[in-house]
Amino acid sequence: MGRSRNELGFIDASSATLPPSAFASVQGVPRREPSSSYYIPVRRKFGLSLAAGLAWMAFSVFAAQGWIEQLSSVVGAVPAWFAIFGIAILPGFMNAFLVSSLLLDRRPPISVRTENLPGITILVAAYNEEASIVSTIESIARQHYPGPMQVIVINDGSTDATAEKLAGLDYGWLQVVTLEKNAGKSSALNVGLGLTKFRLTITVDGDSYLYRNALRNLVGRYLSDPPDTKAVAGAVLVRNSRRNLVTRIQEWDYFHGIAAIKRLQSLYQGTLVAQGAFSIYETATLRSLGGWADTVGEDIVLTWAMLERGYRVGFAENACLFTNAPERWGQFIKQRQRWSRGLIEAFKTHWRLLFKPRMSTVFIWWNLLFPYMDMVYTVVFIPGLVLALFGIYWIAGPMTLLVLPLALLVNYVMFRIQSKMFLEQGLKVRSNLRGFTFYALLYSMVLQPACVIGYLQEVFNRSKTWGTK
Repeated sequence: MGRSRNELGFIDASSATLPPSAFASVQGVPRREPSSSYYIPVRRKFGLSLAAGLAWMAFSVFAAQGWIEQLSSVVGAVPAWFAIFGIAILPGFMNAFLVSSLLLDRRPPISVRTENLPGITILVAAYNEEASIVSTIESIARQHYPGPMQVIVINDGSTDATAEKLAGLDYGWLQVVTLEKNAGKSSALNVGLGLTKFRLTITVDGDSYLYRNALRNLVGRYLSDPPDTKAVAGAVLVRNSRRNLVTRIQEWDYFHGIAAIKRLQSLYQGTLVAQGAFSIYETATLRSLGGWADTVGEDIVLTWAMLERGYRVGFAENACLFTNAPERWGQFIKQRQRWSRGLIEAFKTHWRLLFKPRMSTVFIWWNLLFPYMDMVYTVVFIPGLVLALFGIYWIAGPMTLLVLPLALLVNYVMFRIQSKMFLEQGLKVRSNLRGFTFYALLYSMVLQPACVIGYLQEVFNRSKTWGTK
């Protein structure tokens, strides 16, 4: 796992000051790699990374023969291969593909002027956000966006003082719509979409905080990407990172894992989730798709609808928004169950993406394998760890150490890339060694069983309620 001396951690944006600052833009630069390095076409990067992943997979299969034979003598050949492929071989392929792609990635510069930008509409769906809605709106005001702006807050039947807090705000660009009853996030966003007057729509969660230049960076990336780009996801990080151990652990997930995967997916022209917490969309495309579907995972279903139409979805790694992560394990588990249900919903609706001939299709298949890997980890590897405590090394033992070197390299590369982005944005990577330790050793033991439950809930059509984002 990647670490750099005593600098494990992140900035807590709730205490960050956000003065207006000049935005450094690159004008007139074509979409290509910097001239100081040899340019490698994206498709060649994809081929090289795929070859690296397959090579590591072949090595893993060779090295694991003894492990497979030992387990086969206990449970049979088919169950042994089923277990070890999901525990070590397939994750090894994914890690090799990931690290190779990240090492080859060179983010193209923003190639548009940002002194004058097109009009944007920001939709904020808020439900019982009395504690944070004012700071969210004020963080938008501090952006000093250089273009027309419309902010629509949809108060989705809040039962707390959200309405009173909003009534105390006085901004010419702010419009508040109050719904009598809570209808859910997708319905609230669709109400806002009906009132949108600009060609670009941005969604922001009601408990979030936009870091400086987040809007400029997000709009600039959208305008700099190819014309078939219809959405760009921003970088979502943890705002309440110093609250307790639960938020400290999630800080690593957002900063480390989620951001790296989005960066990888955007390299191959298909970010799979333009998350509702902070993303930009072409308004006309939103309307042509009917807005957000009434699902648990409305953002992933919408993104996959765009991908199925052949559109491109990008990622702006330097457009930073800090959001409140769940502060209790129960809230966290509900959140990840919801995300897992959203994945199944996306497959139910847009399964044709599995057969679409484009580079990003590999990630659709990748996601199709997540339920399998999560299940194997939950019902095989975790019990295997318990057996190992009693000296029975059928599942967890010396051979499992094969995955550690590559995992260390992957996490080191992700940490260095994210740290460089933080430095460029004037953010400080702060100490969070305790969160990192639990993230590295125990996080998956909570995350992956929670995901399995979410998959099963969606497969068996359990009732859907809006729990946590």
